[in-house]
Amino acid sequence: MKELISCCGINCENCEARIATIRNDDVMRTEVAAKWSAMFHSPEITAESINCTGCRMEGVKFSHCENTCDIRKCVKSKGFASCADCAEIDACAIVGPIFSVVPDARENLRSLMN
Repeated sequence: MKELISCCGINCENCEARIATIRNDDVMRTEVAAKWSAMFHSPEITAESINCTGCRMEGVKFSHCENTCDIRKCVKSKGFASCADCAEIDACAIVGPIFSVVPDARENLRSLMN
């Protein structure tokens, strides 16, 4: 489902926060919070913060995605649905680092261009 491709191209369908939210699984929320808190050195990530329906979907968002994601802020400020709508995508310093960490993100965005 193309609506589950985030602004940066990450597939929200595979996101553990979204899965825990859709399943309403508090055990999974606790596990994801512990994992992400350690991975991102962010003790503020708690089980209670693991709630998200997807970056471009209606509903609740994970706090980083909603409040601090520079990519999502850029997309919204330009009135775009995702980075796929931006002519600067291939040279963008904001979304570029995502492509090296999540190689599928670029292809996911290209699928939105069709």
